[in-house]
Amino acid sequence: MLAGMETRLWHPFANMAQVRETELVIERGEDVWVWDERGNRYLDACASLWYANVGHGRREIEEAVSAQFRKLESYATYGDLANEPANRLAARLAALSPLDDARIYFGLGGADAIDTAAKLARLYWSETGNPDRVHLIGRTRAYHGSHGIGTSIGGIPANASGFGPLVGETSIVDWSSPDALAAEIDAVDADRVAAFFMEPVIGAGGVYPPPDGYVEAVAEICKRSGVLLIVDSVICGFGRLGTWFGIERWDVSPDLIVFAKGVTSGYLPLGGVVVSSRVSEPFWSGGGTIFRHGQTYSGHPACCAAALANLDILEREQLVARGRELERPLFEALQPLASSSAVAEVRGGTGFLAAVELDPDLVRERPAAASELALETRRRGVIVRPLASGVAVSPPLTADQSHLDLLAAALADGVATLEAAAVS
Repeated sequence: MLAGMETRLWHPFANMAQVRETELVIERGEDVWVWDERGNRYLDACASLWYANVGHGRREIEEAVSAQFRKLESYATYGDLANEPANRLAARLAALSPLDDARIYFGLGGADAIDTAAKLARLYWSETGNPDRVHLIGRTRAYHGSHGIGTSIGGIPANASGFGPLVGETSIVDWSSPDALAAEIDAVDADRVAAFFMEPVIGAGGVYPPPDGYVEAVAEICKRSGVLLIVDSVICGFGRLGTWFGIERWDVSPDLIVFAKGVTSGYLPLGGVVVSSRVSEPFWSGGGTIFRHGQTYSGHPACCAAALANLDILEREQLVARGRELERPLFEALQPLASSSAVAEVRGGTGFLAAVELDPDLVRERPAAASELALETRRRGVIVRPLASGVAVSPPLTADQSHLDLLAAALADGVATLEAAAVS
């Protein structure tokens, strides 16, 4: 934005008193790079918001969307209405998913897909003669979007502060402890618990890979108590963890998988839920029942066309496997930062995402330290994502070692600047 000009755009998760005249206006993108309106180039080390998996400027996706616009730009899928791209994409995602005989429910993005999964879980229990099973359990540090239910089961307290009462019959357990989940189910009573939500790798809450054995342990607890296991793969899917939905890295079978972001690499908004045969059965057999829930643009044909073209790229260029191939090089490139007095730890190693956690004393003294680090890194031509007490990175799956080296060098310079300022 030009100096002295004030935006009318209210940015998500932004202090508009600070941002109103200091926007960074991104004008164009190509592969792992973006340019601002002044012509400055940046490495997009956060894939915009964890989603530009195939990189920017893919002509194939543009052409697929344009072709769909020329045929049918949009049409609702309520009732018995459908369109060809939505049917094709649902069949393709069901086949790619780790769930047998899966069904696909489409929405607009991850946040509304979380609400869809939660409502479907509660309704499933009602339809199977267990209407008291409405309690939903989330984890500390977890982020499940900013809609009503997602905010209520999220584990980042600041995101729920000030909004008054949220959705009832929810609780939060320690993100790393299977015993905490088992104890909470016992405390609530298993006959009242509908579902447990889990990100395979916690993303926006700070990039926390699960402890060894954690995923298998909580899956077994859910199975034993009958609680539905809902996996939030909004960030972790479509190559970010090296598989289609992320959860395949562990030998577990969830009941529902929430997806978004990488399904279109962000080219158009799309999200949804992969539903297991167990959960879909009461709605798809016998007399059935209506799931009275939906979004105007569910199954939007142009968005589905974008997703189909995106999946073609992921498959043709074998980018899904890149998430696993690059996880160790990324972690190793950033690991030297941990030697700085300004850094508490570097987290990563499970999927193509990582975080640099700042020293807690530094953050207490300078609450804006994470934002300062992100800004210093940006001044060196790299965009990273500031979190509450550190920064996160999740480059496009098309990145190579040279990009990781550039990212590491920019962050090292930024950390050194913070370290010097702390000493002075």
